Amino acid sequence: MSAVLDHHDHAHDDHDHHAPTGWRRWVLATNHKDIGTLYLLFSFTMFIFGGILALLIRAELFQPGLQLVNPELFNQFTTMHGLIMVFGAIMPAFVGFANWMIPLQIGASDMAFARMNNLSFWLLIPAAIMLAASFFMPGGAPAGGWTIYAPLTLQMGPSMDAAIFALHILGASSIMGSINIIVTILNMRAPGMTLMKMPMFVWTWLITAYLLIAVMPVLAGAITMTLTDRHFGTTFFNPAAGGDPVMFQHIFWFFGHPEVYIMILPAFGIVSHIVPAFARKRLFGYASMVYATASIAILSFVVWAHHMYTTGMPVTGQLFFMYATMLISVPTGVKVFNWIATMWKGSMTFETPMLFAVGFIFVFTMGGFTGLILSMAPIDLQLQDTYYVVAHFHYVLVAGSLYAMFAGFYYWAPKWTGVMYNETRGKIHFWWSLIAFNVTFFPMHFLGLAGMPRRYADYPLQFADFNMVASVGALAFGLAQVYFFLFVVVPCMRGKGEKAVQKPWEGAEGLEWEVPSPAPFHTFETPPKLDATATRVIG
Repeated sequence: MSAVLDHHDHAHDDHDHHAPTGWRRWVLATNHKDIGTLYLLFSFTMFIFGGILALLIRAELFQPGLQLVNPELFNQFTTMHGLIMVFGAIMPAFVGFANWMIPLQIGASDMAFARMNNLSFWLLIPAAIMLAASFFMPGGAPAGGWTIYAPLTLQMGPSMDAAIFALHILGASSIMGSINIIVTILNMRAPGMTLMKMPMFVWTWLITAYLLIAVMPVLAGAITMTLTDRHFGTTFFNPAAGGDPVMFQHIFWFFGHPEVYIMILPAFGIVSHIVPAFARKRLFGYASMVYATASIAILSFVVWAHHMYTTGMPVTGQLFFMYATMLISVPTGVKVFNWIATMWKGSMTFETPMLFAVGFIFVFTMGGFTGLILSMAPIDLQLQDTYYVVAHFHYVLVAGSLYAMFAGFYYWAPKWTGVMYNETRGKIHFWWSLIAFNVTFFPMHFLGLAGMPRRYADYPLQFADFNMVASVGALAFGLAQVYFFLFVVVPCMRGKGEKAVQKPWEGAEGLEWEVPSPAPFHTFETPPKLDATATRVIG
């Protein structure tokens, strides 16, 4: 996963003597491959931290009664699990993929702003430390849910201020990364690569970057108003002084719903590369995929209040947001149709990247359907804030974003590290993850339908069996990811395994397969000359 941690110190090509060595190479990194590697390692660290919090939550819910923690600490775990997974694990991981792959896929020598790229990564470290350290502050970590709803957040201890500051820093990092990605894609493509010849991963990230720039300042506004309410005597969200807590929900979800698509669009891009490669066919309906991605991004701004049907919204408002939400499922359905049409009558093989891509399509579609069910106001009034909602968004985010990242790792790791991962271990990781994931989250649909509220540390006896099953599944799922790191990632990083050829996948297309494996420290120092499809270098 490192741009070959060791190999670059030996000359792969004439330019490798420019590569710095030792700690300077990583701390002062301006090379897009090194920064991509740093992002991926950071996000995996955060993923493990967030996963440990999840296992503590599931351990408490293993049986009724209070076993391990008090309800206050339980709420801190649920809040920090959400914040760390969203802002510390999923988003930085996709930025890591963007750093690694976008310059390779468009034939650019690097990202447009190399030093800003370095800064946007290193901002993550103090933010992560601040979030983690909040457990040791007076009163413990924030406990208002990852949505940090006011007025609850107005009553929290000093850790809430630390969380607000950390989110500001993470937001600044995201905005800088997005500006970098947009400028790189629009200005540094190889001659001949028009917008409609760009790889799908590049397209999805271009659209995602615009979304990030649009919505991160909205979150910053919401949490800044919370901060001024807490310390400077304003009353934006304090109902006792004429403020409106529901206003916070509107502002938060105006950020929060596009954020959901920020976490899934790059996953669509990754899957749109892997499915054609292993079906040995071109992607079905490329243009419709681009337009569907753009449609999802635009519509994501008009559906935010479907999270808020129970806040006393007038029926007219409920109807608008219900229909808008049902409409957004259409471009998503177009994507699923296109992936299946790509596979139709293809010469399919099921190496690990394809397994994760097909697993993604299957389980993400299930998560999408439960989202469609929750979009309907009368049903949502019953299911609001139950475990049905928890099941829905974990099907979309874990089986969605995370499975796509695993697929992307297995697909591109030979290019990153110069060695092939162990196929048997990859397949063990896939089946173990898929089964454990469904054992964990599928029972939550039934818990939610039966009325079990989320974020409760205790529950009545009738929910005991499904909770026990879910907790066992969660432990198995966590162990699967430890297995993945120790037995798949670490051997690849250490260069152990069969040497990867330049293009290990027969059906793969794109400029990233035109450079040697592992990718040299500097690539495309002169822009490549492209063939008519903009996927191969001429000469």
